[in-house]
This record gives sequence, structure tokens and C-alpha cells, in this order.
Amino acid sequence: MNARLDRLGLGRFAGTGERLARAVTIASVSFGRSLLWLLAAIIVGCGIWMLLPLSKGNSAEPVRADLAAVEAPPSGDASKVASPVSEAQAPATAELGRLRISSQTWRRGGLGSKALVTFTLRNDNDYAVKDVEIVCAFTRRDGSHLTDRSRVLADPVSMRSRKTFVRIPVGFVNVNADQAKCSLVAARRA
Repeated sequence: MNARLDRLGLGRFAGTGERLARAVTIASVSFGRSLLWLLAAIIVGCGIWMLLPLSKGNSAEPVRADLAAVEAPPSGDASKVASPVSEAQAPATAELGRLRISSQTWRRGGLGSKALVTFTLRNDNDYAVKDVEIVCAFTRRDGSHLTDRSRVLADPVSMRSRKTFVRIPVGFVNVNADQAKCSLVAARRA
């Protein structure tokens, strides 16, 4: 057969099929080896990821507010001698008993991974408040706790009024989260 093709000037095409079959075999073997290396790298990466500690935002522990409490000045003439530097260092915290969330809803955003909370904040104090910190607890359908997310809102709320915050991004939530309950943690006088 090669002799006939050689007479016609097509002898160089006689071994093309054999060379092509050999190249395909070599490519499939190297592709299989690279897939094995990729699988090994994924297994090692997952093992290392499982050994890393949880970050503060992903832990199941409840969030605690780390705020400095404002101490009542001592009675007598010593309160008149208080330095302006010590008064400026302590933030004026608002009374949370007269500050409440009257209605709230939540929905998913960002391809289903972010929580967007809508709520109405009611201020019954005789002063405006700002830097309101909220904590939202997310639970499964059966009521078991998943995660907590917190957010500080810089917008002021006037005295004896209410303000609705619409679709405030609280953070990333678990895909199994079904319910959210937001509560107030801290606020400052405006």
C-alpha cells in the first residue's frame, strides 16, 4: 500500500494515521495525570481550610457589644471639677429603653448570599440619636440558630420620631437561613 502511495507522491501521508493515534494517546495520558494532580491539590486545600480557625463573623457565638459605659458623676463639688478631656473621651450613649424597632422584614440580595433588612426605628427620647448598632440573628426553618450579623447605621433619627431604613445590607448569610430577628445593641446621642 505504501508503494502505491509512494508512486503517486502521497507516501508522506501513509504514516499520518499512526502518528495521530500516538499523539492522541500521549495527550490523554498527560490530561489524566493533570486531573489527578488537580484532585490532590483540592484535597490538600480542603484539609488546610478545615484546620483554620473560624473568623469572628462566621462563629455561632452571640455577638457582644463592646461599649464603654458612661459613669454617673459623683455627687458633691467633685463633679464640678471634672475635666473637659474626660467628658470628651466618654461617648454619650443613648437610652435604649425608649428606642425600638417597630417593624422589620428581610430578603436576600447579591445572588442570594447577602441579607437586606428593612425596618422602622422608633425614637421616643427627647434627643436625636445616631450611630445605631443593630444585630440580626438568623435561624433555620426549625428555629435552630445559624449566625449573627451586626451593622452600625450612621444616619440620625430625630427626637420623638421614626425612620424607616430600607434594604440595609447586613452581611453574608447562610443559604439555610429562613428567619431573621434584629435587635438594638447601642446608640449615641446626636
